[in-house]
Amino acid sequence: MDILAFGAHPDDTELSCAGTLASLVNQGLQVAVIDLTRGEMGTRGTPEIRLREAKKAAEILGLQARENLGLPDTELINTRELQLPVIQSVRHYKPHICIIPAPADRHPDHGNAARLLIDAIFYSGLIKIETKDKNNKIQPPHRPAHILHYMQDQPFEPDFIFDISDTIDQKEEAIRAFSSQFNVADPGDEPATYISDPDFFVSLRARAKQMGHLGGFEYGEGFIYHKKPFPVSRLDFLLKTKPKR
Repeated sequence: MDILAFGAHPDDTELSCAGTLASLVNQGLQVAVIDLTRGEMGTRGTPEIRLREAKKAAEILGLQARENLGLPDTELINTRELQLPVIQSVRHYKPHICIIPAPADRHPDHGNAARLLIDAIFYSGLIKIETKDKNNKIQPPHRPAHILHYMQDQPFEPDFIFDISDTIDQKEEAIRAFSSQFNVADPGDEPATYISDPDFFVSLRARAKQMGHLGGFEYGEGFIYHKKPFPVSRLDFLLKTKPKR
């Protein structure tokens, strides 16, 4: 895969970087998503429902693959036991870029997942940490070249803005695939949450509009580059953009 994005829960990547992922797919890149947990501690829905919703969202975005590691929701402790499934995934997909949760956020799982992933991604390049693939063969080490943090509930100062003006509608369609969590007109027997309110999409669109404004686009998603400085050998990424500022 060119891009491997991780979420602490199903729907995290949809909320935070789905516009970017859809755009990268449209550019012909190979993109996959791995959800660390099944979201079993969430207020609404069940793990089984959320797995089905994640599959539907993946189809909307055109992902080449989506997996769930089944790690314990609300217990994403940075231990070797939980690092190993991530290391196996990184070595299996061999991504050039990993996109991971925010360094810190409202939900403790997001920051905890980021710390777990940063260490596991580094350790995936160490030959003396042994993992095996599904055929019980030793996996060769692999370390991605770049790690990006996506923005979640709490805003941060982004290092760059990705233009999602052409994929904002696709992003929102993918979020709506998680119908147990979002755009719930009638909450039924389960509690209503601030994200289940249909008006939550107003704030999502406003965030994308604000990020777009900062980047000189109509809509955007913000990212932090994990290990600064940002390395470049060509300026194509600047020559190919002409933001309105």
